Order: sequence, then C-alpha cells, then structure tokens
Amino acid sequence: MPFGEIVIGSPGSGKSTYAYGKYQLLSALNRKCIVVNLDPANDPTPYPSAISLSELITLKDAMEEFGLGPNGGMLYCVEYLEANYDWLEGRLKEEIEKEREKDGKSDDEPWLVFDLPGQVELSTNHDSLKHIVDKLVKSGFRLAAVHLCDAHYITDASKYVSVLLLSLRTMLHLGLPHINVLSKLDLVSKYGELDFNLDFYTEVQDLSYIADVLKESHPRFGALTMAICDLVEDFGLVGFETLAVEDKQSMLHLMRVVDRALGYAFVASDKALADEPGSGQGSKSRSDAPNTNALFSSALSAIPNAPQVRDIQERWIDNKELYDQWEEGEWRREGVAVAEAKAREKAAEAEAKRKAGGAGGIRKR
Repeated sequence: MPFGEIVIGSPGSGKSTYAYGKYQLLSALNRKCIVVNLDPANDPTPYPSAISLSELITLKDAMEEFGLGPNGGMLYCVEYLEANYDWLEGRLKEEIEKEREKDGKSDDEPWLVFDLPGQVELSTNHDSLKHIVDKLVKSGFRLAAVHLCDAHYITDASKYVSVLLLSLRTMLHLGLPHINVLSKLDLVSKYGELDFNLDFYTEVQDLSYIADVLKESHPRFGALTMAICDLVEDFGLVGFETLAVEDKQSMLHLMRVVDRALGYAFVASDKALADEPGSGQGSKSRSDAPNTNALFSSALSAIPNAPQVRDIQERWIDNKELYDQWEEGEWRREGVAVAEAKAREKAAEAEAKRKAGGAGGIRKR
C-alpha cells in the first residue's frame, strides 16, 4: 500500500499551504500525489483535493443539526468519519487505482497527503483521529505525522516551552513516525530577535537556559517551567526541522526527511528489484519487496545536500534582506536567459521556414 503523511498543527501554522506545496513539489518530481482534505471547514481548498471530508459531512450541517459551535462541530465531523471509516478506505482505494491506471504502471503507488483540522485536541487527547490512523496503518498504509508549529513561537521563551510540551504530547498520542517542523521560518525575523541561535531551538538543547530566561521574566512560574523542561528532556524525543514553503531547497530537505522516516528512500528500483533474491520476481510491488542493501546503506548515510542550521539562520534570520535581494537578481537573470533562449528558438524556426520556402520555390521553377 502507499506511503503518506498526515499534516497536523495548530490553526494558522500553514498546513494547507504546506499540503499544496508538497503536491506541487511531488508533481514536479514526477511522483504521484493524492491530497486528502479531512478538514470540513477547509472548503474550497487551495490545492486539488481528490478526496474531501465535505463529500461525507460538512461542518455547517453538523453545527445546524446539533446546535454545536465550530469546535464542537469539528470534533463531531471527525467522530462521524471514524464511524464511517469504510467510506474513507473505499475512496482511498478508488483514487489510488485511478492514479495507477493513468500511465499503465499498476505497481507505481501515489504519495498521500492528509490535511487535518487545526484543533490540537484531535492530535493530543481526542481518540477519533488516533483510531482512524490506526485503522489506516492496519490496512497497510505507511504513514508519518508532520507536525507544523509556527516559527514565531521561538521568539518567546514561554511559547517555545508550550510548543515543546504540545509536540511531545502529540508524539506520544499518535504513535507514528513523527517530524516536528518550525514552519513560516521566512517570517520569523518580523517578530524580534532570538534569545539563542536557531540550532538551540531545533535540536532542543540544554533547556535550563530557557528556564533561566523565564525565571527572569516570570519568576512566579520558575518551578513549573523547570519541571516541564525536565520532562521534555527526560523523554528526549522532541526535535524540529525548519520550513519555508516557498523555498525549493527547504521543501526538498523536508521531503527527504519524511521519506527517510517512513522508509520510502529504501524502495527498490526496477533493476535492484530484479536482482534482489526473494523479491517475488514481479509478483509484488516495489514497496512490498525486500531491499536489504539499500535499507542499510541509506539508513547509515546522511541525507544528501542537507542544509546546515547555521546556513538556514543566516538565510532567513540574520541576513534575510540581503539574500532576498540576491535571489531576486538571480530570478531576474534567469528570466532574461529564458526569454533570450525562446527568442533564439523562434528565430531559428523562422530561418528554417524561410530556407524551406526558398528551396521549394527553386524546385517549382
């Protein structure tokens, strides 16, 4: 069955924008992609959604029929989806089969992107989403959780601590391969200076420094802050990737991180599959076949061309304006080069037509 990711995060963290960016990126890389909109309030979507929860139930209908508010209506819609899981599984199989038949490659499986509602209780303490995910995994879907957190939280120590606790709770509740992401990194410089370098926040280093900062600003809650920091450090699970959706390198790096978390990077090529003993000799799809050599070589190697956190900080925080100006100049030069290439191509076509017309005239005489 296909690989995929569920995109979760608080409202305004950029889930739909990321889902659209992922769809565009995979399409450009010739990787099939199906976006599933499970947010009943997100209609219409900015991306082409093959499946939408609004086909089954809408937030407006739930609110009007049961007299619920927006949050209560959202929870009811997800509970209704859990009760009608067969509908979701049937629609997924239908769309997957359509994608397989488009180019005649029945073993080429699409990537799934599930865009979830922004209510954090769905991914922290409400059981319906967890039950839906568990059923999908049992059905053979290989899923990872991509948890988006607005990067502006790192500009405030107290907000950063709350994000750490939220991320930890989400990881423990869903129990999936999990990637926490600081999204909208290109906007973080608008919210003020950071107390520490960016790698302090992404690698979740010694949190006693954060506790010291909060003791100075909020001495009343010093003991509570220290207890939360100790809890996060004891688990040792939380870390963050960074994301600027409009930056191609940032999206490519996060794509590789998610692929690696799921094992997608270990899928055998056609040649490797043919040479691999016990591969089934075509009776299985590539994602079902063993590929031991690729698994261990990929698992022990670094992600190629992975950006360094210091470079990311310099690009998006320390010298953002200078990089923006340089990038704008590069785009302008690239545009001029493309226009000149098109002009030369048109001139060559016109010259070829002229010569062909001249040669034809001579033959008539």
